[in-house]
Amino acid sequence: MAQVPDLTATAAVEHPVDPTLDDLRLLLAPAIADAAVFDGWTTEAVTLAAQQEGYDPEVARLAFAGGKMAMVEAWIDHVDAAMLARFTKEELAALKVRDRIRTLIWFRLEQAEMREEALRRALAVMAMPANAARALRTGWRSADLMWRLAGDTATDYNHYTKRAILAGVYAATLAVFVDDTSEGKADTRAFLNRRLDGVMQFEKVKARLIGPNRKGFNVLRFLGRLRYPER
Repeated sequence: MAQVPDLTATAAVEHPVDPTLDDLRLLLAPAIADAAVFDGWTTEAVTLAAQQEGYDPEVARLAFAGGKMAMVEAWIDHVDAAMLARFTKEELAALKVRDRIRTLIWFRLEQAEMREEALRRALAVMAMPANAARALRTGWRSADLMWRLAGDTATDYNHYTKRAILAGVYAATLAVFVDDTSEGKADTRAFLNRRLDGVMQFEKVKARLIGPNRKGFNVLRFLGRLRYPER
């Protein structure tokens, strides 16, 4: 996967004079996604994108020798880079945490507007058993970038639960988005809001269960209390 700019990045993805293969993956990813609407995530889509962007098709095909999943990963990397270029931690700090995450997710969804068919095919590629591990890593990485950009500094188990939950929310929202024909994607907005409300409620409950003075969360004790409530 291509290297994504650090959180300090403020400029859009640049077009170097002599791009490396990693550069080329990021540069061509949006055009390949456009072509994938009609051609799928195929070599033909890579060739068309290279011709449109003025790059050597043979070199472009070499950059995506990893096949369909490599193309999908490059598109996700491009969205990650665009998100990091668009927002800063300081800008998002003015919002509530829920609104920071909502803003970041919606920005990512906007990158797929008019490319819903490409997204549908990308989700199918990621769902293939052979790609499952790479898809999970990619989803985790995007969730991690969103949380870091939103200002999260957790280093304990919260670091992992937050990212796992966000990755699940984002994946579920993508599944709704891809088939949403409502005006302004209103159904997707409503779905995302409900899911985020649910996550916030969970975080509140979790905070009460753990408490600021407890050393850790005992899962067995918690499950026991569910079964045998304290009187």
